[in-house]
Amino acid sequence: MSEKNELRGSCHCGRVTWLYRGRPESATACNCTSCRRWGGLWVYGAEGETITVGGPTKRYVRGPNLEYHFCPECACVLYWRTQKAGDSGRHAMAVNLRMTDPEPISDLPIDHFEGLVTFEDLPRDGRCVRDYWF
Repeated sequence: MSEKNELRGSCHCGRVTWLYRGRPESATACNCTSCRRWGGLWVYGAEGETITVGGPTKRYVRGPNLEYHFCPECACVLYWRTQKAGDSGRHAMAVNLRMTDPEPISDLPIDHFEGLVTFEDLPRDGRCVRDYWF
């Protein structure tokens, strides 16, 4: 976390970047058919407000409204974005915390989302980002 209370992330080759403004309260681990393959840890925000992205991406569209963006060079999955803007005129997004330095976020608790069958939030189990990485 920088002095400006923001997180920065990038793919392995550095061509694609993201900026998350603020301090996330938690990270989400999901077990849907996409997230379980990529192993993402997600924090949410609004495009152009909480989250800003830069660099060329390829996208994979899943279902009627969700697109995952990855680097065309090194294939890291950096974020997902809704295809349709919400009532505020902004797209909902989530950035993959695995693209940032682990130390500043190591203490964030993990929220579990059951995205395979029930689409429900599950209770916290006491694990944090550190438990996933170290």
